Amino acid sequence: MAKDPQDGLWTLTYPLRVARLSNKVVTTFALQPDVSVRKALAQQLGISAIHHMQFVGTLTPRGRRDFVLQARLTAKVEQPCIVSLRPVMTELTDDVMRRYAHDYSDPDGDEVELPQDDTLEPLSEVIDVGSVAVEALALLLPEYPRAPGASFVAASTDPAAEMAEGDRPKPFAGLAELASRMAGKADENDENGPAGTLP
Repeated sequence: MAKDPQDGLWTLTYPLRVARLSNKVVTTFALQPDVSVRKALAQQLGISAIHHMQFVGTLTPRGRRDFVLQARLTAKVEQPCIVSLRPVMTELTDDVMRRYAHDYSDPDGDEVELPQDDTLEPLSEVIDVGSVAVEALALLLPEYPRAPGASFVAASTDPAAEMAEGDRPKPFAGLAELASRMAGKADENDENGPAGTLP
């Protein structure tokens, strides 16, 4: 099911109503979005393309009211190289787990410690398997994709640094020439007398 990204919802959704889930039998699911959904989802995630995506797993009842989601995400995505902008293909795989607790409650107070178990979530009326898949994919995307052989080259703002070694000015060449001329004048003064005086 496709949604408008401006609605704040992921493009891929697959809602399962908890009231219809069995608390004794495992529920299986398999998501493989088509081309149009993958295209819209790629735009929402800010990448070039999603060439393949599959999310297969189960919802297992725990007790009378809780559920555990376990699934395998596989995808092939395309992103521009951060250096050359050439397309970079990446194959992604991840095992995803979520535990939905009916009696879950957020900690109260201004100073609360984050729970160590980031798989635990409150159980609502609907478990959106599609949203779980997209969130897992978003976390897996390479932050700085780079094509093979691509590397940064530091730009130089010094014009002399861009000149060939033989063409670069030699800062002490002028001093050597000046010293040579001064030595010549000194020899001339020794022969004719001090400069500025009559013989």
